[in-house]
Amino acid sequence: MKAVVQRVTRAAVRVEGQTVGQIGPGLLVLLGVAKGDGETDRRYLRDKIRALRIFSDEQGKMNRSLADTGGSVLLVSQFTLLGRTSKGRRPSFDEAAPPEEARRLYEQLLTDLRDSGTHVETGIFAAQMQVELLNDGPVTFVIDSRSGS
Repeated sequence: MKAVVQRVTRAAVRVEGQTVGQIGPGLLVLLGVAKGDGETDRRYLRDKIRALRIFSDEQGKMNRSLADTGGSVLLVSQFTLLGRTSKGRRPSFDEAAPPEEARRLYEQLLTDLRDSGTHVETGIFAAQMQVELLNDGPVTFVIDSRSGS
């Protein structure tokens, strides 16, 4: 699984002009699921999203986690994170999981985060979405469960 994690002041996702998910301070997580991803990858991302210390403490240092701040998550599926652009001009999505498998892991991650006490809003899986955010910092990280980064 691959995720782009952005610390935000606010974020929203719209489908057909309607807001379907929005948060205040927290994390916008764009999530791509690769072929072969499984429970270990899902747990790795769940733990990273909740525990990564990327929020400022009283001294302005990145020393607090999402769990510490009580922030929210806006979780948006984005298979294009698995696109390869090394050959030619058209991205290849051969590494992306089939939609039904990606949806299952996406929904399990959503459930895991909610069960751990995190307020989570979402987009609509496989829909054409417009995502709006105010990146705080800016602070952005790419997390890949397979490389441990």
